Amino acid sequence: MPMPRGSALSGRLALITGANRGIGLAIARALAREGCNLVITGRDERALLKARAELERLQSSHNPAKTKTKLFVLAQSCDVRSPQSVDYLFALVRGLHKPLDILVNNAGIGHANRTVSDLPYPTWMEVIDTNLNGLFLMTQAALAVMKRGGTIVNNLSIAAERVFPGSAAYNASKHAALGFTNTLREELRPKGIRVIALMPGATDTAIWNTLWPKAPRRKMMSAETVARAVIDALLLPDNTTAEKIVIAPSIGIL
Repeated sequence: MPMPRGSALSGRLALITGANRGIGLAIARALAREGCNLVITGRDERALLKARAELERLQSSHNPAKTKTKLFVLAQSCDVRSPQSVDYLFALVRGLHKPLDILVNNAGIGHANRTVSDLPYPTWMEVIDTNLNGLFLMTQAALAVMKRGGTIVNNLSIAAERVFPGSAAYNASKHAALGFTNTLREELRPKGIRVIALMPGATDTAIWNTLWPKAPRRKMMSAETVARAVIDALLLPDNTTAEKIVIAPSIGIL
């Protein structure tokens, strides 16, 4: 694995939700290699602690003596659907006495393929609550500890602009999240905070176990490919930004 290209992200504080697996963990790994301090969240505490140990090793091996102070990884379980859980997380973030430089809203869920007529209301609510309401709660809390120069990355999927039959709740949550993201960008532009809509195509992660168990995983992108695109966007000069990152596998499957 190549060494970081520079110190542009070194010492920055990044918070990644859903960071114990998939795209979230891949982004956390990439940020660790760039020398970032990390706050990682998820609902699986055991997986979260395992991820923390790996990320600490990456920080140490890829950034020897890169920063004046020792880098850290704070792992905290958090349910993004719960205002109380989010409030507790950000109480810990404020206790770090560092501004939040990067927020990656990655936590999200899908649902089994069901037509609208067969989609249970509790399933609809769980997906909307996680993918949309959780996005709002995390972002609103983050804005209180984020200053000019910060960046918010919302992982939305290409489902934010496309429609997949049988995925009504997932499609609706991602379309709404894109509207939220675009509104947020305009509100924060005068404050010097960048907002990026991350819209990957089919990526080989565990979400397919729910969405499409027999999906052809070998044709999909890796989570590391998506993470690399995020790092490239974060490293753009301050006077430029990638407002939308759309990447897809070289071989279409959808």
